Parts: sequence; C-alpha cells; structure tokens
Amino acid sequence: MNTHRSLVPTRTRSLLDRRRILKGAALTAVPYSLLPDARAGATGQPVDYRPAAWQPASGANYTVSERPGEHAIDLVVIHVTQTTFAQALDIFRNPKKRVSAHYVVRSGDGQVAQCVRESDIAWHAGNWEYNTRSVGIEHEGWVDRPAYFTDALYERSARLTASVCERYGIPKDRAHIIGHHEVPGTDHTDPGPNWDWARYLKLVDSA
Repeated sequence: MNTHRSLVPTRTRSLLDRRRILKGAALTAVPYSLLPDARAGATGQPVDYRPAAWQPASGANYTVSERPGEHAIDLVVIHVTQTTFAQALDIFRNPKKRVSAHYVVRSGDGQVAQCVRESDIAWHAGNWEYNTRSVGIEHEGWVDRPAYFTDALYERSARLTASVCERYGIPKDRAHIIGHHEVPGTDHTDPGPNWDWARYLKLVDSA
C-alpha cells in the first residue's frame, strides 16, 4: 500500500511516506463477522464496478480528473495494504494521509470497496505518470503473511481486474497488470514474493 513523495509534483515535499503511515499496523484477531461491513457509512454514490461498495476517500487524497479523456488508462497496479481492510479505509478517509487507491479487497470474503472513481487519479503508485495511467487495487494483508491471500481475495480481485481491463482495453498480461514494486522509482516490495502471479493472471484471463 505504501506511498511515495512524488505522487503530485507540487506536493512532493509534503506527502507522507506510506511506510510511516502504516508502520506498526498489527493483525487484529477479530472474526470477520465483527469487522465493519464495507457498506457501513457508505453513500449512494454509484460505483464503477457493480459488486463494489462505495467507501469514498477524502477529496484531499486524490486528484479529480476526467479519465480516460484526460489521461489514458493502460495499467492495473496491484498493492498489499500492510494493514487491515478497515484500517486501510480509515487511512484513505483521513485528509492528512495524502494517499488513496481506487479499490480495496478484503481478505476473508473478497469484499470490494471502491474509494476513488476510476475517472479520478488515486495517489497510490508513488509515481505521478503511473498514477495518471493506472487503476490501483489494494489487497488486505501483509507481504510476509501469505494466509491473507485467500481464494476469495484472489478470485474477487481477479474479477475486478478483468472488468477494468475489459472496460479500458487493457491487455490481461504482466506488462499491464503490475505490482507496486515494478513502478519506476519505488522502494516498496508489495505485493511481495508470496503473491501468486501465475494463479492471478489465470483467474483474470478466465473471469
């Protein structure tokens, strides 16, 4: 999930490093039935991906745009939150955090929350050019805890990515569906070595 100081050129020095934002986040031993549902507190804002629940990020954490008119969309960037689903949503709602992603996928059941409209530019990649041309998808979990990468998470995320690719004509391959660690200039490792790219791409292709 980590952010960088280069998300928006004019804000470079003011953006927080996402490692600091999420440093110290710990796994909470709470059953999924007790976690807040993604629809709790959601508004009636229509979503771009029908199965998603609208959980808006603060307007201070993304750039309003008119994509793909103003910027072509040709990438999907895969992230891992390094925190819980609920905490990730809270971070995106906090105007002081200066970070967001278009979607967050919950580990236990694959629930998808949309936080930023696809037409707008989420601040997720740490590289302004890559932000303008991509849809960012966060996945609940930690890079070194593969148990978070559940069947539900892979399957629901793959359907989401397939939908994004089909709507914008993005090839369903590793050149266009990339990890955060592959963004130029990044110093982050997500989704990490435990992310099963072969499985994920197969699910995307068959979705």
